[in-house]
Amino acid sequence: MFTGIVRERGRVAAAERNGDALRLRVEAPETAATAAPGDSVAVAGCCLTVTTTANGSLEFDAVPETIARTNLGRLAAGSEVNLEPALRAGEPFGGHFVQGHVDGTARVERLEPEGDGARLTLGLQPELLRYCVEKGSIAVDGVSLTIAALRGDGVVEIALVPFTLEHTTLAAAVSGDELNVEVDLLAKYAERLGGG
Repeated sequence: MFTGIVRERGRVAAAERNGDALRLRVEAPETAATAAPGDSVAVAGCCLTVTTTANGSLEFDAVPETIARTNLGRLAAGSEVNLEPALRAGEPFGGHFVQGHVDGTARVERLEPEGDGARLTLGLQPELLRYCVEKGSIAVDGVSLTIAALRGDGVVEIALVPFTLEHTTLAAAVSGDELNVEVDLLAKYAERLGGG
C-alpha cells in the first residue's frame, strides 16, 4: 500500500529488455538505503519488487503485464521516475489509498503555468474516466492528486502546487507524454458493489 506521496526522484541507470520483460536499475540513494530485496517500491506509480540493492541503486523486473499497462517500457537511461517505498505501520498517511496497480496511461494535453503552480490537462480513456469525479483523488505517475475539473471530452484538469512541481517529475511533462494513472480504489469498489 502506498499514499502517492513521492519520497524521492530516482534516475534510471539502465533499462534492459529481455524479450517482453524489462529489468530496471534506478539510482536512488535515499530509497536504496532503507530497501531490501523483496520490498515493494512504487516506480512512477507502479508497484515493483526490489530484486537487488547496491551502491545507492535498486533493481526491479517488470513482467509483460506491467509493460502492457504502464509507461515503464518507454523508460531509458537518464529518465527520472517518482519513487515511494511501501507504507510501513505507524507512518503518517498523507495522500490517498494507492495500490501501485496502474490502471492505464493518460496522454498529456498540456501543462500550463497557473499562479505559482501549474495546471496539468490529461486525456483519459473512457474506462478510466468513469471513476473520476471533480475534487476526487487520482494517482498520476505515483503522485496523489486532486481532480480540479472534468470536461465532457474525456479530459481531466489537475492543479499542481509548487511543492509537487519541485519534488516530482510532473514539472517536466510535455504534450504527448504518456503518464501512469491509477484511479481511486474506493470508486472501483463502489461501482462493483453497486452492480455497475
